[in-house]
This record gives sequence, structure tokens and C-alpha cells, in this order.
Amino acid sequence: MASGSLTRLATVALALLAFCGLASAGDQPAGKPLGVVELFTSQGCVSCPPADEFFAELAANPDVVALAYHVDYWDYLGWQDTLSRKENTERQFDYMRAFNSRSVYTPQAVINGRTHVNGASRDAVDGALDAMAKAGEGMQVGIRISHSDDGVVIDAGDAERGGINANAHVIVVYFAPPQTITIGKGENDGRSLTYWNAVSDIQTAGMWHGKAQRYELPMSEITKKGGCAVLLQAVDRNGLPGPIIGAAVIRKPTL
Repeated sequence: MASGSLTRLATVALALLAFCGLASAGDQPAGKPLGVVELFTSQGCVSCPPADEFFAELAANPDVVALAYHVDYWDYLGWQDTLSRKENTERQFDYMRAFNSRSVYTPQAVINGRTHVNGASRDAVDGALDAMAKAGEGMQVGIRISHSDDGVVIDAGDAERGGINANAHVIVVYFAPPQTITIGKGENDGRSLTYWNAVSDIQTAGMWHGKAQRYELPMSEITKKGGCAVLLQAVDRNGLPGPIIGAAVIRKPTL
């Protein structure tokens, strides 16, 4: 890896460590991040490393909820992605059907569950986040995170007056801590890449019906992993994902 890339990764690492400390130091006020970026990527995809490096910056940005879904359909090229899960691939295909697309690709960035762009294009990702925020298609429901003795309390707020009035699923997306992988085969053979917020599990924790509601997660589940994101996401009658209207990140507590 070039020295410039190493310098950027070191800067991102320091920023993320600082953010982790803040996130676990105490209760978080109710907030509405700029948006949610879901990156579909693969260690076996030659076009993905630039997207993975840009994603590291997004993961360090406290105003963005950034999740990386490693997919498995490029494994046949010679390298089995060590972070891939079939459930991640299934989520991407669900988005494909929701967007009425004919195919999937990597690196694909889904923004706020509403649209998708090339995940390696900083201009496309930043532009989509800004445009949605201005159009009222950003985060519309505040989510507050607080801590009890052995759990995490999630308070989802009311729908904005005159705004949305819909049901949403409360989706908990667990992710791994950052890790560096040396790739031994395939199109990225010999490269060492650091991956951030790689999704390891997705669970539906409940429903939100437009009114303020409280949910609770056991701290033990978060401690086992790197952390999790809480998404309020509309889901259609066929189970396909729709707009994300609220989001928050819960980091693994620091000792």
C-alpha cells in the first residue's frame, strides 16, 4: 500500500478511536445523522479497494451511519471473502428488487435505503447524502441511546408533524471492529486492506408505529461484537427494504 494511503488510514483510525471513546462515555442525546451509507463490497473485487478506503472515512464520521456488507458472489474468482455472509448478499438482492434493477454490482453504496451510487465515487455519495437532506429524505426520526446496568436503551422519537406517518422495522445491524486482511489469491492478490464496520449479523428488534417508543438490547450482545447500528427502515408487504428514516450507532464500550 502506498505511503499516502497508510497516512490516510492512520488519520481515520485516530478519528474513529476518538469517536468510539465519545460514543461509549455516556448517554447520547437524541440525534439525526446526515444519513446512512450501506456499502456492498468484496475482498475479491478489483474495483472495491478505492471504495473501501473512502468508506473508512465515512465510518469515522460521527454524522454518518456507515455499514459494510461483504458479499459472496465474487468468491469464484479465487479468493473467498473472509467477511462475506450470504445474508449480506441477500440484502443486496432485496435492494435490487426494491429498486427495480436488473443486476447487482460492487462497489455499490445504498444511500438512506432510497437510491444507489458507485461506492468508490466520493462526489456521488456525498452528493446523494446532501441532496436527500435538502429534499427531506434524510433522517426524520430522532433516536437517543442511553445505558443501563446491563443493557442499552434505544428511544425512537415521534414522527415529525406533517411529515411521515408510516410503520417501520427496528433493525439492529451488528458489525465487527476494524481489521486488516492480507488477500492471498484472486484479483487483489498480495494486497493488505483494512475493513471497517463489516456487518456480521442483522436482526429485527421490533416495530415503530410513528409514536415514540423504547427498545432495549443486552449489552452482552454488543460487547461480543464491534458495535451495532439501529435503523428505522420501512419494509414493504413483500419484505423488501425501503427508506431509512432514523439511525444511530452503538459502539462496543471501551475499558
